[in-house]
Amino acid sequence: MREIYSCPDCGHQFSRYHNPVPTVDIIISYQGGIVLIERKNPPPGWALPGGFVDYGETLETAAVREALEETSLEVKLTGQFHTYSDSARDPRQHTISTVFTALGRGTLKAGDDAGKALVYQADNLPEKIAFDHRQIIKDYFLTLK
Repeated sequence: MREIYSCPDCGHQFSRYHNPVPTVDIIISYQGGIVLIERKNPPPGWALPGGFVDYGETLETAAVREALEETSLEVKLTGQFHTYSDSARDPRQHTISTVFTALGRGTLKAGDDAGKALVYQADNLPEKIAFDHRQIIKDYFLTLK
């Protein structure tokens, strides 16, 4: 979406674009399950590790960085799972998330904006899951069957 604005001083017109923001999420296989983090910041709930892609950064680099920042795990990306783009997936703004699968190595420890980091299986997921991550997790476990 493009909006046209005018400078209040000189009247010069300029455009402002409202584009979706790229993000990554990572499904980390670790100790027989997948890693979820409990968010410290709104929106509340448990989530897959992930976040915003920095300017100049590849999606893959962002995924590895976010995984390390939020879980303290080094990850080896094993594939690109799916892209989720529903404009309502993040209540803060329209984001497009590329979801990666990965294998985690090291000691799991919450970091960055994560309050906790734990391992879950398909049959013991937490009740409150942020964003559209419950659907992403469901889609992932369906592909394993």
